[in-house]
Amino acid sequence: MTLSAADTPTRPPALRTGEATVAGQGASSTRAAIVIFGAAVRPDGSPSPTLRRRVLAARRFGARLHPPPLFVPTGGQGRHGPPEATVMVRLLREQGVAEADLLPEPTGTDTLSSARAVAALLSGWSGPVFAASSGYHIPRCTLLLRLLGLPARPGPFPIPRPGFPEGYWRLRESAALPYDAVLALWHRFRPRSVGGREKRHPAS
Repeated sequence: MTLSAADTPTRPPALRTGEATVAGQGASSTRAAIVIFGAAVRPDGSPSPTLRRRVLAARRFGARLHPPPLFVPTGGQGRHGPPEATVMVRLLREQGVAEADLLPEPTGTDTLSSARAVAALLSGWSGPVFAASSGYHIPRCTLLLRLLGLPARPGPFPIPRPGFPEGYWRLRESAALPYDAVLALWHRFRPRSVGGREKRHPAS
C-alpha cells in the first residue's frame, strides 16, 4: 500500500471516533469487527512506524470493547517483506490478541481492493465494523466499506506527530475518494458470474 507517511503520535492513540458508541456496551452486545488498513513493511520484514501505530491504535481501541472484537488486518504483498496483513497479525499476537479474534486479509494492494476483499470476508456480519487507519485515511476507508455493504463507521487512529503535513494528505484523499467511490459502487452492483465461492467470516 502507498499510504505510509510517518505520522508519529506523541501520546497514546486517539479514541476520538466510535468511543461514545461503544462505551455502554455489555456482555450480550453484538460483536464488533475492527478493519485495520495496512501501510508499508520494511525491507527486513518489520512494520513501518505508520503500520505499527495503526495496529497499536486499533488494539487499544479494541481492548475497550466487550465482547472482544474481531480484528481484520488487510494488506497484501508490498515492495518488501511479507504481506502487510501477516505483519499486523504478528503485532496483534504480541499484544495479546487471541488467534480466534484474528481474520487476516492478505491480498489487498490498495485501499479499494482491501475494502472489497474485507467486504467479501465480512459479508452478512451483524455487528458494527470500525475502520482503523491514519486519521486522514479514515473517511475513505469508512465510505468504501459502507458502499460495499458493511455497516462501517470511523474507528481508531493515531494522533499525527507535530509538523506532519496532514493537510497535504487530506487533499490527496479528497481526490482519491470520489474515484474509488464510483469504482466501489460499480464492483458492488455489476452483474456477477455464478459458481465462485469466497471465504466468509466466522460466526459473529
